[in-house]
Amino acid sequence: MEWFESWFDTPYYHLLYNNRDYTEAENFITKLTQELQLPQSSKIIDLACGKGRHSVFLNKLGYNVLGLDLSNQSIEFDKQFETSASLSPTEPELRFKVHDMRNPIDSEPVDAVFNLFTSFGYFDNEADDKNVFQSVYNALKPNGYFVLDYLNEEYVRRVIVPETTVHREGIDFNVSKKIEGRHIIKDIRFEDDGKSFHFFEKVKLHTLDTIKNYAEECGFERVKIWGDYQLNDFEKEISPRCINLFKKK
Repeated sequence: MEWFESWFDTPYYHLLYNNRDYTEAENFITKLTQELQLPQSSKIIDLACGKGRHSVFLNKLGYNVLGLDLSNQSIEFDKQFETSASLSPTEPELRFKVHDMRNPIDSEPVDAVFNLFTSFGYFDNEADDKNVFQSVYNALKPNGYFVLDYLNEEYVRRVIVPETTVHREGIDFNVSKKIEGRHIIKDIRFEDDGKSFHFFEKVKLHTLDTIKNYAEECGFERVKIWGDYQLNDFEKEISPRCINLFKKK
């Protein structure tokens, strides 16, 4: 089992990151859908949807959404939010499925695929990275959009904090970060109920050129890069994010 399969499927992963800013995320998604001029009833895949917060909000905006994630526990949680067009034909549909993003997506062609908040770069094998782009490309309608919201390599190298302790519901998560070669590695240690736990995260520091090459090999065109969740232009030295907008040719 790879690190993301075990770590993402534990309740501790969601506990550690339960301070994520929902308002910022919803504002970002609102701006993004407006920028892409996606009309209501468009079909969107939320790839690596986690516990569904973005999928649910996209659905509230009027979109038909399919949320996909590798974690069985996350998808079981998400099922409570599902809606069905057969039950309410006037309402946009929201569905969730367990899915490995490296594999072909079983779906009707969609208008857009969103991969948000650094849900890419986990795989050691470059072929797996390329498979993600290919599966997304194949799932899109002609001229469909792929949004890959990724970390900015230059920014990460400049602001990395080697050691931090995060307090969550009586648990101290001791987090250390380091850069090894082309990866940023986050080491996570904590104790709960008298037991010691150790997990880690390992994400590739993909360059802009590498991501562009993966996309172009599949037939994508990169049409925009934003540098933050307010959709300001990307600046290599100071932008906290690298939000790539690709279009299927």
